Amino acid sequence: MLLIHTQKITPRVDYAFKHICTRILGIPVQFTTVIETFIAHSGPKLSYGKQPMANELFIQSRGLLFEQGFDDLDISVTSWGKTIGFFAVSDKSALPFDIFSGAFYLLSRYEEYLPHFKDNLGRFPVEESIAYKEGFLRQPVIDFWAMSLKTLLEEQFLDYNFPSRHYNVHHLVEASRPFEFANRGFLRNFIGFSNDLVKLRLRRVFKRTRVLLRLRKDPFNNFTWIVNSSKKEGGKLSVFFLLGEGVSFREDLNTKRKRYKQLVKFVGDYTKLGLLFSYHSLDDHERLKEEKKQMEELSHRSLSHSMNDQFMVSLPNHYRNLLELEVACDCTMVYDTHLGFRAGTCTPFLFYDLDYEIKTPLIIQPIAGTTTALKEASSSSIEMSINELKENIKSVHGVFSFVFSNKDFTSTKKNKIWKYIFSEN
Repeated sequence: MLLIHTQKITPRVDYAFKHICTRILGIPVQFTTVIETFIAHSGPKLSYGKQPMANELFIQSRGLLFEQGFDDLDISVTSWGKTIGFFAVSDKSALPFDIFSGAFYLLSRYEEYLPHFKDNLGRFPVEESIAYKEGFLRQPVIDFWAMSLKTLLEEQFLDYNFPSRHYNVHHLVEASRPFEFANRGFLRNFIGFSNDLVKLRLRRVFKRTRVLLRLRKDPFNNFTWIVNSSKKEGGKLSVFFLLGEGVSFREDLNTKRKRYKQLVKFVGDYTKLGLLFSYHSLDDHERLKEEKKQMEELSHRSLSHSMNDQFMVSLPNHYRNLLELEVACDCTMVYDTHLGFRAGTCTPFLFYDLDYEIKTPLIIQPIAGTTTALKEASSSSIEMSINELKENIKSVHGVFSFVFSNKDFTSTKKNKIWKYIFSEN
């Protein structure tokens, strides 16, 4: 157990220390404001505040964890070894930066509460983030900082047996459109046939005809391969199905058809099922509730993981909805245009509601990227970018989570790279 002395125990202090010390390093923590208790403790301990008390291990605070609300902060980012740091402190501190304030700023998505421009879907754009502006988006900087703290603790407390963690893979598959031609209904297939004929896409007409006559499998229905590949490699897998209204007419499906239900049940028999909340329901609690109920009735189990269509997150409202629905884990914390760590960590963390200044039980699964972020890249560039992310995560023994689509695994030359990356942990 690590004892932390601080003049005031705030929800922010509790949140930041427990993510770095407990969630990343596996060290349980306790807090005290009593100097005598701190001095009497014989195990690992550190003080956190403005000034050290004596010669103890001291991390200087920049004050963010003792404030309330949010304001525009002047943040200066500088290099620190192989990574970066901000909220610099004096040389009285054992670390040159207040890593706990830095972690809180990134994990709480402090910058997303401040006034900012939104993209055409109403999302917080990557270009507005400090990680993008300062060039550390592809680094799980909070985990890097945690490893620096662990080294410091190991040097100070030689007799303490610090726990270790291991690199893990948790792939996510977004299945908003599990069929390309099948289960589409007469009108959508008629429009599709017409468009293909007008544009002389005769091979596509032939393929659609064979699928509808059940002479070949639908190209997007590759879930048997997805499940088998994941089992073979031993990584975790979650598949997210859309049961609500598609973002466009082209993406819409009749999810009440028997074939669709059979597919969802089949996948649920072999891996974890997640729900892709529809874009048009995200601000409508009753529609979200109905979609959740539909998935639970279909899978015969409680919904634990969800993802928002179009990777839409508007803080704090969307996460408050998930809390009301008692969803355990959200898998939307990612930019679909750029690779990297939106919240600065590769370790699952809890949603902190800045408006109410409370730590909530909603777990946020950080995601390293999506295939759409690399849709224009060459296969060699894709492999190099993914390997960079993996190496950064492996160096801190974190979790590599990446969002694929079932459409990425169709049998085309372009998709060979995605099949390879998915199959190789």
